[in-house]
Amino acid sequence: MAQHVDAGLATADVADALRRVVRAQWHLTTAFYGDVDERLVDELRERLGRAAGRTPSARLALRGAGTFPAQSTRARVLWVGVEGDVATLTRLADRCVAAGRRAGVDVDERSYRPHLTIARARRQPVDLRDVVAALSSYAGAPWHAASVELVHSTLGREPRHETIDEWPLSGH
Repeated sequence: MAQHVDAGLATADVADALRRVVRAQWHLTTAFYGDVDERLVDELRERLGRAAGRTPSARLALRGAGTFPAQSTRARVLWVGVEGDVATLTRLADRCVAAGRRAGVDVDERSYRPHLTIARARRQPVDLRDVVAALSSYAGAPWHAASVELVHSTLGREPRHETIDEWPLSGH
C-alpha cells in the first residue's frame, strides 16, 4: 500500500503541498470525541468495551481514493476508501458514537464514511484530481479488523495517536 500511495502522490506536482500521514499513525476512525473530560473516561471505556463485545471482527480492504471536501480541486484531505464488511464497521462506528454520547462526551455525529487518511494539505487547499485518478484503481489486500482502540490524538505539525485502551471485537 505505502509504495502504491507514494507512486500516486508522485504523479502530481503536489508532493510539497501535502503532509503525508506516517504509516505508523494510520487508523480507521469509528468515532471522534474531541476533548474528553477526564471524569468521563472510565465510563467511556466501559461502554466501548461493551460495544466491541457485541461486534464481530470485520474483513476489510482498502480500495480507491477520494478527498475531503469531495471537490478534488480544493482538497484538504486525501484518503483511501474501505470495502468489504463495511456494514459491520458502520455498526461498530454507530455503537462507538452511542457509547460516547451515553458517557456524556460531545460526539461528532456526522454520517460515517469509512476511510484511511493518507495526506493533508499543508496550508492551502490542493488540486488532487490527478492523485485521485492515479489511486482510483488501487485495491489492497484484505485483513480482519479484530479490535477497537480508544486513542488520544495530539494534533499539530506531527500529529500523534496514542492508544489508551483496546478491546477485541468478539460479537457473533
